Amino acid sequence: MTTTANPTRHRIAKPAGRTTLARVGHTDNRWYIVDAADQTLGRLATKVATHLMGKHKPTYTPTVDVGDYIIVINTSKIKVSGRKLDQREYDYYTYYPGGHKVKPLRDLLNRHPETVFELAVRRMLPKTTMGVKMFTKLKCFKDDKHPHAAQRPEVLKFS
Repeated sequence: MTTTANPTRHRIAKPAGRTTLARVGHTDNRWYIVDAADQTLGRLATKVATHLMGKHKPTYTPTVDVGDYIIVINTSKIKVSGRKLDQREYDYYTYYPGGHKVKPLRDLLNRHPETVFELAVRRMLPKTTMGVKMFTKLKCFKDDKHPHAAQRPEVLKFS
């Protein structure tokens, strides 16, 4: 008399379900608009970076860009806490001899407030080619006018 082995007898646990993995070209990218007026720079930048990467979605896959398009308006009205306006400095190089320049945050916010927010978000994204693609989905404007009304962006509120 032969006994047949039960195939499920050696299984430790039953599979709970299937993991949904995103594929390239099969992602649902939405457009959102965020008002940066009276928001803190770093706190808003982390939330925007999370949405650009797509980590808020259940279909997040590290190897696929599943992030959304984010339009940030009123970046000239963004806040920073403490003495960062005078102490934080942004340096750049002009590619000329002796061309290393340093600008304080106060001057950069007065001249190019969208650049300050873009730098904060860019440094939170992956440092790969996919991070560059994610960064192209960020659109920053210093006032409330933007040319992306045709995409019908949804208002995104962060609590």
